[in-house]
Amino acid sequence: MTILCIGSVNIDNTHRVTTHPGPGETVLDKGHLRGLGGKGANMSLAAAAAGARVAHAGAVGSDGDWCRNQIADRDIDVSDLSTVDAATGHAIIMVDDAAENVIVVHSGANMALSQDLIDQAISRRSPGDWLLLQNETNLVPEAAAAGQAAGLKVAYAAAPFDAEAVARVLPHTDLLAVNQIEAEQLSAHLGQSLDALNVPAILITLGSEGARYRADGEEIQTPAFQVDAVDTTGAGDTFLGFFLAGIDLQQTPDKALRRAAAAAALQVTRPGAGDAIPSLEELEAFLSGR
Repeated sequence: MTILCIGSVNIDNTHRVTTHPGPGETVLDKGHLRGLGGKGANMSLAAAAAGARVAHAGAVGSDGDWCRNQIADRDIDVSDLSTVDAATGHAIIMVDDAAENVIVVHSGANMALSQDLIDQAISRRSPGDWLLLQNETNLVPEAAAAGQAAGLKVAYAAAPFDAEAVARVLPHTDLLAVNQIEAEQLSAHLGQSLDALNVPAILITLGSEGARYRADGEEIQTPAFQVDAVDTTGAGDTFLGFFLAGIDLQQTPDKALRRAAAAAALQVTRPGAGDAIPSLEELEAFLSGR
């Protein structure tokens, strides 16, 4: 099977700071890192690292050739990662001494996807493959509907949270992934608990408390691994990418959750987002002692 991610690709500029600046305040950073990011790319990289077959569709600008090359170097199919007349999406990330981050994103090429590109990427897939979506590109509801119509299973990370977009995507969703804050926002918007949603499976990441997963009327919870965090940017993306890969590879939900938690734990011990995602060998070594 294949996981097709139609998602964002960003150039991340990460600045280490002692504390985040307040209004009108200027601070000097302690270091700067330029790397590959974007929720979509992070999820694709994580799923591929976990052993899944992955294709990534989206858009970059003429300044994003190195992003495409890095994604392709992870054995990810980039046939539908197009170049458009817009700047590659980029993010300015500040990470303080407590490993907490503040992020500003310029969407750029990520909001220049065409329906033709989406339809072409989906047409290359087979019924039963996964379509992985998030809210950093345009045409997300349209992609979800097209994927469902083609027989793909739709996994949807409702982030960055947009209530209107979520409401349009939910009818086409097989697996909904949210963090605890997004879960509360969505519940408040819909006026009902997430457990009452007509969605086959729901994954809620709980930060340092782990994650819980509901499917087929059963709920499973996994704890987080305790590590010294350096940078939490992309932790949720890593978790979902590894978890979905595990489900795609026919792992039990328990096993997929534990491995996803371990991957996220390893990821936050390193600076950066996509570049900090652990390899399968690193994951196995981490778990072997636990």
